[in-house]
Amino acid sequence: MILAFVTAVLFLALIVAGVTFFTLRYVNEKKCKVKKGIPYVVSWLMIGIGALLLFLIPGSFHTVDAGTVAVVKEFGVISNVEGAGMYFDFWLTRKYEIYDAKVQQVEVNMDAYTSDAQSMEISMVVQFQIRQDNVEEIALNYGGLEALTNRIQSVAIERTKATLSQYQAEKLIEERNKISPTVENEISNAIGDKYYVTFNSAVLTDITFSDAFEAAVEAKMMAQQEKLQAQYENEKKKEQAETALYVAQQEAQALLAKAQAEADAEVAAATAEARAIMLKSVEVARMLGYTVTETQNTSQSGETETVYTIVYDELHTGSDIADYMKYIEYLSAWDGKLPEVVAGDSGFMITVPNIKE
Repeated sequence: MILAFVTAVLFLALIVAGVTFFTLRYVNEKKCKVKKGIPYVVSWLMIGIGALLLFLIPGSFHTVDAGTVAVVKEFGVISNVEGAGMYFDFWLTRKYEIYDAKVQQVEVNMDAYTSDAQSMEISMVVQFQIRQDNVEEIALNYGGLEALTNRIQSVAIERTKATLSQYQAEKLIEERNKISPTVENEISNAIGDKYYVTFNSAVLTDITFSDAFEAAVEAKMMAQQEKLQAQYENEKKKEQAETALYVAQQEAQALLAKAQAEADAEVAAATAEARAIMLKSVEVARMLGYTVTETQNTSQSGETETVYTIVYDELHTGSDIADYMKYIEYLSAWDGKLPEVVAGDSGFMITVPNIKE
């Protein structure tokens, strides 16, 4: 491009020089009143040659930028393919058609339907890159990159619709991340090596359903959430009830254990008291001359205890043992005061305190 500009400037300068030479010569001749034809011919020749070269030469410089490739056509027939660089070819006979060899990114929008007849708007991005070795075939079959891009876009739309039509709408919403790679694989297989490009990727950027369907899905999700919330609350109440029941059972067991312990304690106290009375009776019986026998018994717990048996007969009926036991009980309860003595006609009456008070 710079070389073409410089060349144009030089040819323009040649034209200006011719015009200047012609003007100066004309003025000089007017002053001197002398006419000479040859200098005018030279001036016109300079102007003509400069104009012709300015028209033909700068346009014959062709620049192919990095990342692009040029298909060179001579009189409409492909002669060769050029890579990046500067080239000089007469523009009236040879033309350079530039093809972008960088990665092409195409935004695709389409309307489609799911298997359950739900309409949706789909947006996706397709990326591909032409193969530089096949640029000549692309030029012959498609005539340009735009037509090839349209063809790739058509393939992407067709395969995307065919793939998504196999899914129900709710399934698409749930498994969108899994479906996008499936669509990409379908498009890649469809393009293959047919269109002289290297397929890079296809990504679903958006799937939009109708307002009515989205409202229905939202209502369904809310219902499911409410159901889950109700289930959670029921489970929570159940857990609370089970906890309360467990606590009540533990409290009941504790009360039962306490009552059992108190009962066992009372039984033990009663047993101890009865044994104490029995031992006192044995001691009193021996003191009063009764015969007492002893036997050893083994309890279920393995403990050995002594069993005392008082032998009764005509002289030892046991009544004196009872009286003496009452006397001992009275002594244990006596407060140390002497009994009250009351004199009467029938003699003396002794008032003995009630040992139960």
